[in-house]
Amino acid sequence: MMNQLRKHQLEQHVTILGWLHIAGNLFFVLIGLFVYFFLSTIGVVTGDEQAVVILGVVGTFVGGLLLVLGLPGIVAGIGLLAHKAWARYLAIVLAVLNLLNFPVGTVIGAYTLWVLMQEEAVPFFGAEPSSVPSTLAHR
Repeated sequence: MMNQLRKHQLEQHVTILGWLHIAGNLFFVLIGLFVYFFLSTIGVVTGDEQAVVILGVVGTFVGGLLLVLGLPGIVAGIGLLAHKAWARYLAIVLAVLNLLNFPVGTVIGAYTLWVLMQEEAVPFFGAEPSSVPSTLAHR
């Protein structure tokens, strides 16, 4: 059986999770911006028109991809800090996907799932507990 967190402990873990999601995904966004500017600059410095176009396209694609991958995590982190119910669901989905991002993503994903799947997390985020009959809920 999973160790259940008390409300105070849950609040601390959710705050840590919020900042982890914001910082980790902001890192992705910053790397994306760096790749975009770096590749575009190399293309311009070479003076070759073909290099400018190719490196510009590659830089835009990679930078855009990292931006698209990073923004949902930043939004989830902000929502977790504000204790929004939708942020809990978004963070759980992102955590499952993050499990594939070995090794750091796997640890953050597992930690996210452990915290947000606690029984106390449902009312903590303002969501109503499911209407599972009490006889089924205690099995």
